Amino acid sequence: MIFLTGAAAEAVSAEVTGAEVIGAEVITQVAEPVQETLNILDLAVKGGWIMIVLAILSILGIYIFVERFMTLRKAMQKNPYLLDRINDNLRDNDPKSAMNYCERMNTPMSRILVKGVKDSNLDLPSLRQVLENNAALEIAALEKGLPILSTIAAVAPMLGFLGTVTGMVQAFWQMSNAGNNIDVSLLSGGIYEAMVTTVGGLIVGIIAIFAYNYLVARVDKAQNLMEADIISFLEIVSDIRNGNSQE
Repeated sequence: MIFLTGAAAEAVSAEVTGAEVIGAEVITQVAEPVQETLNILDLAVKGGWIMIVLAILSILGIYIFVERFMTLRKAMQKNPYLLDRINDNLRDNDPKSAMNYCERMNTPMSRILVKGVKDSNLDLPSLRQVLENNAALEIAALEKGLPILSTIAAVAPMLGFLGTVTGMVQAFWQMSNAGNNIDVSLLSGGIYEAMVTTVGGLIVGIIAIFAYNYLVARVDKAQNLMEADIISFLEIVSDIRNGNSQE
């Protein structure tokens, strides 16, 4: 009877031990923390009011880039018949037709050549100065908005750093108020939220500087095309005058 009681006790003990192990596994599984995934939108919201400013700057930068890109694309569309038409009209002693044709084209180069045709009776140095002055005005019009884009490229990272600094100040202020009950998760959460503004500012700034340099390169190319057409126009005027003087 004592043997049976001991065996029963061992069986009961084994069952209890097994139940404790299973219970411990269940508790361990329940106690495992759930890993949160980073959501870009949530991070942007946690960045605070500076992220709103960065969003406004990014929208403004995109608008300037698209608008200037379309304007420069139209300005750089070269009409292969423009100078030939002006040459024919001037040789026929019909500058009015040449001016009307240029006005219908309504491109930066045609607007420059309108002034050149109008003042084609000037001497070549003076005529060249007139053309270059009007070309400078057209280039200035093409560069409209580029200073704003350059400013966005410079200011956006600075705003991001400002948001990070203010966020760090707030995180350490909360840590100082906590005293001995410092919550590491609270501190780390405040720090990574503060770093979000730096990431946002750098993204906006990098994209803006690439867009700015691209548009500047397009403006420089348009300027080179204008200078080439100005030289060609001056050669046309010079050839016509030489031909008339020989006659």
